[in-house]
Order: sequence, then C-alpha cells, then structure tokens
Amino acid sequence: MKTTPYPHLLAPLDLGFTTLRNRVMMGSMHTGLEDRFYNYGKLAAFYRERARGGVGLIVTGGISPNRSGWLLPFGGTLNFKGDVVNHRRVTKAVHEEGGKILMQILHSGRYGYQPFVVSASDKKSPISPFKPRALNEAGIEKTIRDYARCARLAREAGYDGVEVMGSEGYLLNQFLCARTNLRTDRWGGSIENRMRLAVEIVKRIRAEVGNDFIIMYRHSLLDLVEGGNTWDDVVTVAKALQHAGATILNTGYGWHEARVPTIVTSVPRGAFASLAGRLRLEVTIPVVASNRINMPNEAEGILQRGEADMISMARPFLADSHFVIKAAEGRSDEINTCIGCNQACLDHTFSRKRASCLVNPRACHETELVYAPAVKKRRVAVVGAGPAGLSASTVAAECGHDVTLFDGSDSIGGQFKIAMQVPGKEEFAETIRYFGRKIELTGVKLKLGMRVTREQLLAEGYDDVIVATGIKVRKPPIDGIDHPKVLSYVDVLRDKKPVGKRVAIIGAGGIGFDMGEFLLHDPAHPLPLALDVWAREWGVSMKGDTPGGLVPASQPEPVRQLYLLQRKTSRPGAGLGKTSGWVHRAVLARNGVVMLSGVQYDRIDDQGLHITVGGEQRLLSVDNVVICAGQDSLAELMPSEEEAKANTNWPRFHKIGGAALAAELDAKRAIKEGAELAVRL
Repeated sequence: MKTTPYPHLLAPLDLGFTTLRNRVMMGSMHTGLEDRFYNYGKLAAFYRERARGGVGLIVTGGISPNRSGWLLPFGGTLNFKGDVVNHRRVTKAVHEEGGKILMQILHSGRYGYQPFVVSASDKKSPISPFKPRALNEAGIEKTIRDYARCARLAREAGYDGVEVMGSEGYLLNQFLCARTNLRTDRWGGSIENRMRLAVEIVKRIRAEVGNDFIIMYRHSLLDLVEGGNTWDDVVTVAKALQHAGATILNTGYGWHEARVPTIVTSVPRGAFASLAGRLRLEVTIPVVASNRINMPNEAEGILQRGEADMISMARPFLADSHFVIKAAEGRSDEINTCIGCNQACLDHTFSRKRASCLVNPRACHETELVYAPAVKKRRVAVVGAGPAGLSASTVAAECGHDVTLFDGSDSIGGQFKIAMQVPGKEEFAETIRYFGRKIELTGVKLKLGMRVTREQLLAEGYDDVIVATGIKVRKPPIDGIDHPKVLSYVDVLRDKKPVGKRVAIIGAGGIGFDMGEFLLHDPAHPLPLALDVWAREWGVSMKGDTPGGLVPASQPEPVRQLYLLQRKTSRPGAGLGKTSGWVHRAVLARNGVVMLSGVQYDRIDDQGLHITVGGEQRLLSVDNVVICAGQDSLAELMPSEEEAKANTNWPRFHKIGGAALAAELDAKRAIKEGAELAVRL
C-alpha cells in the first residue's frame, strides 16, 4: 500500500451526504474576474487549473446577494436566473476535474465602496467614503430572503454549496459586534440578539436548499478591533450556527479596519490555528483552520494536533495551482510558496485591478500567459539570476528552449537574497528554493561566478540574450557622501557591515522602511518571530478573553535611534503596498523612529548628518548614514540602437527587471516581465 508524507492532509473528509477528496480547501480570494460576466471563461480556467491540481474544496471570491451588498459598483451578484448561466461555466470546469466548489455569499455592509451601503447602524466605516443606512425591520427581512435566493440560485448553477461570509468586518460581522451594532431592537443588544441575523440566514438557506448541500459559515474568532466579541460570544454564535444547519465552520481573524496584521508575511505561520482547535472542542461539525498556512508540513501538523478538520489556503493556490499534487507525490520542494507579500493579490483587489501573484504571474491569466512548447527551439542566454532572470530562464526552458543562466555571484537570488534578511521577509528564501529546484527540473544550464562579457556571449552563438543584470545602488550627490560613516543598504543587509546605535536612513521608500525594520530588530528574538513575541508586540490575546482579543501592546525599548528621511514632501511610506504599508509604518512608529519629509541634505562629516527642514538647519548626531535613495540600471551588455542595426547577425538582445527600469525595486514586475518575454521568444 502506497504511503503519503501527509496522511492527515490528504485523507478524505466525509460530510455524510458527500465526501471531499482531501482536507485541503482553497479559501475565498476575490480575483476581480467575478465582477464581469465576460470574464467568467477566464474565471473558469482559473478554478479548473486549481481543481486539476488536486485541491479538495474551492471557495469562490465573494458574490453579493443584492445590490446593497456590492463591494464595488456593479460587483459580482447572483440574484436572478440570468446569472446562473455564467456560474455554470465555473462549476462545470471544477467538476470535470473531480473537484467540489462553494460560492461565497458576501454582503459588504458598510465596507461597500458604493452609495447603496447598509449596515446594522449608520456608523461610517473608516475604509469607505460612504455612510451606511441602518437596515430597518423590512430591510433585514429582505436581506435574509436575498441570501436564501442567492443560495438557491447557486445550487441551480451547480455549486456544491455556499460559504456565508461572516468575518473580516463585513455585514454579518457588523451585526454580531457591539462596535457597529448600536441597535436597541431584537437585532441588537445581547449576543443572542446580535447573532440573530446570521442564524436566521443559515436557517433560511438550509430550508431553501435542502440537506444535501454544503453550508459553510466563515466565523470571526478574533475581531481584533475595539468593541469586538469575546471568546464566550464566539462559542455562543458557533453553537447556534451549527444548530441552524451549518455543515462546516470556517474561521476568520481581524476586520479590514483592524490595526493588527493577520496575513502579511511577518505574521508567524499558522498563528491562529490554536483558536480553531479550541472552537473544534465546542462543536461537532468540521472546523477549518486558516491564515498564514502556506506549506504542507504546517497544514499536516495542525491536523495531526487535532486543531482543525480541514485547512484553508487561499493565496498559496495563486502561487501554485498544483500544491496538492506536489505534496501528495512527495515533491513539496517543487511548491512555489506564497510569501505573503500581498503585492499582486490583495493590493490589486483593493486597487480595483485583476488579482494575480508576485511569484506566479500566470495566476488569473491562465488563458493569456500560456507556457506552451515553442514552435522553434532557440538557444538563449540569460544574464543575471535575480527574480527577473530566474523567471525568464525557467519559463523559457519549460517552453522547450535551450537556456544558459549566468550570474557573477556564487548563488542565485539577486535582490531576493538581500530582501530575505529583513525581519518578516524570511519567506523570500522559499522563492529562491523554488527557482533553484525549477532550474534543475527544466534543464537550465546554470553558470555561477561568471561575469560574462558581450564578446563571450556573441562568440557562443546564442539566438537571444536576456539582460537581467539588475541594479547598482545610486550614490546621491551629498557633500561628504564618501565619509567612513556612510553605508549603502547592500553594505548593511548583504555584507553585514557593523552599524552604530544612532542611524540616519536616507530614502523613505520600500528599501528605507526595510532597512528601518532590519536595524530595529532585537537580536534576542530569533527570526521568524515566535508567536508569543509577535502577539505581545501587536497587543493580541490568543485566549480571546477580551473584547476583540485586544490587550495593551508591549512598548519595546528601541534597539537603535533611527531617523528616516526623504526629499519628497509627501508622507514617508506613502508608496508602500495598499494592504501592508500600514504595518511597516506602525512598526517604525512604535519604535520611536523620527520620520522627516522635505529634507535637504547639506553635508556629512564627523559630527553627523547636516540637514535643512522647513528652512531650519539641523544636525543629526548619528554614528552612521545608510543610503537607501534609489538605484540605477545595470545594462552595459545591451547594444545601442546603432550597434544593433549595424550587426544584423547578432542575437536578439532583451532587457528585463531592474536592468530595464530601476526606479524602484519591483519583483512583481521583474518576474512578470521574465515570464512574458520567455513565452514570446
């Protein structure tokens, strides 16, 4: 009998009326494709690939039961029979690959970014410009009917069930919590009243769809906001939902307006699994663990410890659609791991763009970015083994080209090797591991420690040369820039040069903030941070014994006094990621970092850094000045237009990544450019 390295994760889950082929669930992830009927072919291809990859249960992105529930104007809605046809394309694709799929019913409540928003009360959300209208009794009854009708239509469309979204601060969570439920009628006040809407919706859905249809409810176990529920409230609601007819309880953590991160890469892996385990002891229906679970060994451990019956992973299936098959076949080292960066998934969603994945640009573009065998095999040289070069070389080889990858370093990774030194970015090492394995599997010929010249490349007779040589650190024109106390971010992060206790960082972009977090890290706390250390820093009680699970955060004694400076007059960090930038700003703020904008750099000398801010001259008496003020492209291998025209027998030269544009280090663009170029060769 064949054994599996993950027996708990790959075991079937019997729900009585149906069986899931394993314990892996692709959690809901809004892609943007759900919102327009003409994109449902692309959406079907997206889910088909995940079902083919072996996932046991898929949950769609949020679909609204009515107009007031839209996240965005004209968002994805299922409220009349005409919508069923498009959804059948999705369910048919998943079922043909042996998978099962639930449609998530999501009513945004006061989080909606449109003028029809409603909520338990008329209390405005901090993340939407629209003030909600408080639902009256008739409006509540209509909402319940809309949920039931939406579920019935989902069944007609071929879905195996629905997930009712009750966490993350959306409508049902707004009714559940005193933070937003200020009502004095039978829908407000006690927890029994506040949970009435969620319970009635589950009851009405069950009556509408019968007993052989999955109803999963995503329940908020830690709200992480003031006025959130206690653990006793959480358990009371869970038991009532089970009694009302829920088949499975999924788990969620934190509202979108919470000031505690729950999914960024600095959150410890599996941070909240123990809470799912506590809930599992209180109910008899299956409980799903979620959030920051991105590799099969973590998932297996959670199931083995009895902390859940199933594991939800959303973004990991953007990163690698064949996650389950690779795990089942003992090929976990081939998994393209989600690094929790949010840059191409959630940042895109909240910017109204189609979601994708930094480490896998094919995600949500399966019908457009196709890694198909090339019509003509070409000999390709790729120079530079950073993110762009790794992507270009492995995709080109996957398409059948003969690829040689050069790098002057003794290892692959480029800027990712530097990024992984930053606290909270340790996951970047997983991407380097993945590409290293991909190089072996695709047959890319890797030549490290080689700084090739154009003459060498020309002599080898390549058909294409891809220049992915990256960047060099820009040295700003400041008097005293060559002073011994001046260091670059490469000196600090890569070369580990010593840094004093008082430091000025010039440049407040992404690299400047990374440098700040690196210099603030207390070496007494090994990386990645242990859960208890992380919880203390962010003021989280993992017992859930306080409203929302919040407790006073520990006030750290900063390891260094830092100054973060920029020439621009905008707020430092304004260009950081939409969903994760606030986390980095908060870390620096609570550690007492002085952030200054509109800075003129006068000179650097033995005394420190002399600056002018707002017309006032100041001296920062610092031990070191770290330069994070941009970079320039390294593209000397590229021929000029004149050279290319004069030498028509030369190979085609291409440049990608930092070599093409070094304005800001952008791994998302670099990996995408590499893949897109490779399929065009």
